[in-house]
Amino acid sequence: MADYFPAEPAPGSNAIGSFTIGVSPIGTISPFVWQETIISQYANSAILVQLIADFDEYLDQTQNMDAFYDLIWNVDTAQGYGLDVWGRIVGVSRTLQIATAEYLGFAQQDPTVGSFGSGVFFSGQPATQNFNLTDNAFRTLIFAKALANISDGSIPAINQLLLNLFPGRGNCFVVDNANMSMVYTFDFILTPVETAIIENSGVLPQPTGVAASVNIVI
Repeated sequence: MADYFPAEPAPGSNAIGSFTIGVSPIGTISPFVWQETIISQYANSAILVQLIADFDEYLDQTQNMDAFYDLIWNVDTAQGYGLDVWGRIVGVSRTLQIATAEYLGFAQQDPTVGSFGSGVFFSGQPATQNFNLTDNAFRTLIFAKALANISDGSIPAINQLLLNLFPGRGNCFVVDNANMSMVYTFDFILTPVETAIIENSGVLPQPTGVAASVNIVI
């Protein structure tokens, strides 16, 4: 809000009546100037103009609109609930399921109660826990999912998505085996969170009818 003060308008000034025209900016959005809504026959009524100025000040939503733009609308600066909204828009969740249980045995092993006193065989249902990504990590995931949504599924597009998801972690790329299968290859050890992103976030593209696997080369 601009400052309003009684004054005689100078020749060529942008004053209406005895008040300088003010601006209610909302970030870089076009401002709302309440003085422009007053028709000329009332422009010199000091009382009426003051009442409208007071009304605009008391009901000014500039701060709320700024907060809405910064915390929700603009994905680059959105936080908390705002990022959750963007997650729903692009189709990805902040909460990931991370496997936590260690087991003894083989992935192909049928469920069994045998443990040899040292561990249990793999049952096919490893224990998991919910993990909520931080705002910065979730923002990266949102951008990656948005890219995946508009991706053409080509090798260069998927490789760019991987670089966006794992910046500075090392080489990661996808290999087309030319037999209706593809392999996501990483030359670094994946953290539990990174593994959860790959396995259950749904952000990595997988064309219909194509088998996808993960290969870690160290």
